Amino acid sequence: MNHLLVLLLLLAMLCLSLASGLKRVTLTRHRSLRKSLRDRGQLSHFWKTHRLDMVQYSQDCAAFTETSEPLINYLDMEYFGQISIGTPPQNFTVVFDTGSSNLWVPSVYCVSKACAEHAKFQPSQSSTYQAIGTPFSIQYGTGSLTGVIGSDQVVVEGLTVNNQQFAESISEPGKAFLDAPFDGVLGLAYPSLAVDGVTPVFDNMMAQNLVELPIFSVYLSTNPESSLGGELLFGGFDPSRFMGTLNWVPVTQQGYWQIQLDNIQLAGTVAFCTNGCQAIVDTGTSLITGPTKDVKVLQKYIGATPVDGEYAVECNNLNVMPDVTFTINGLPYLLSAQAYTLVENSDGMAFCTSGFQGLDIAPPYGPLWILGDVFIRQFYSVFDRGNNRVGLAPAVP
Repeated sequence: MNHLLVLLLLLAMLCLSLASGLKRVTLTRHRSLRKSLRDRGQLSHFWKTHRLDMVQYSQDCAAFTETSEPLINYLDMEYFGQISIGTPPQNFTVVFDTGSSNLWVPSVYCVSKACAEHAKFQPSQSSTYQAIGTPFSIQYGTGSLTGVIGSDQVVVEGLTVNNQQFAESISEPGKAFLDAPFDGVLGLAYPSLAVDGVTPVFDNMMAQNLVELPIFSVYLSTNPESSLGGELLFGGFDPSRFMGTLNWVPVTQQGYWQIQLDNIQLAGTVAFCTNGCQAIVDTGTSLITGPTKDVKVLQKYIGATPVDGEYAVECNNLNVMPDVTFTINGLPYLLSAQAYTLVENSDGMAFCTSGFQGLDIAPPYGPLWILGDVFIRQFYSVFDRGNNRVGLAPAVP
């Protein structure tokens, strides 16, 4: 009994010592902009162009050794938080995107209208900045940007990443980023996706021993009235944010956070992916997307009809609409109509849209289903680089 007591005390001391290294990025709520975009006739354009696109861990001790970053909820679907670059720090809001691998922010030299509406990095004002000068170009759906690579220290909720290469955008054409209330993107996918071979931020966090465990996790709030839009944890996961135990799913290809779907069911009957298919867990995609031909069938089945670039559903029908279930690693991940439908109340009227969208991704990366924020809001997601796997569990409302 004495040996057991000593063991328990040592475990408690270990967890407490690890706690000092935890970092949480909190996502605070932002006023929904869906109505204002719709009123300006820009919502349809937004949907079409905005794609922001080994060791075993003890669950009892998993919440320690992490850094928490708060997240802001944008359009009830996009989430972002704050970082700083340079010395003294220059602050930026960025989308933490598991569907890409580069960090970029607008440059003071950017001439696009989109840059004029956002914070811009000034290299001459940072004593730790180093010019690299490599040309940079990246494409998000139909939105794109070009710029150059620089290097500086990047701070994410108290974690200081030294010598981090990032892109300074010089041109952000079109309207893809014009109306976005965030400045840039911080990619959290694998290094193989990184443009110009730049080492991603989280890889540098691991290399510089800033996190105790090589994992990060994402919680996205479903409560529009909550002051907490979500939370990104570097170095661990928080069991208080999910129910039950995590289902660990192997990464099938180390680029995106890509996993195997066993099948997709409508009202309990297998309808898509009958022989299995590939999907990615992507915090940078607002909706759940899949091959256009499949999603058209799905939209029709749930009773969604095209309206101004979206698929509208009758809000009064939510209680009778079918469940959509994704079977992953042998377990069902059920989405009710309330979960896969986006509801906005405006002037006393409810407007409901489908959370599914057709998107054809060409080989060699596609075809793929994308499990975006509509999915992640329902299922707490842990991204484990140490074991190349994704952990999923029902999120606490």
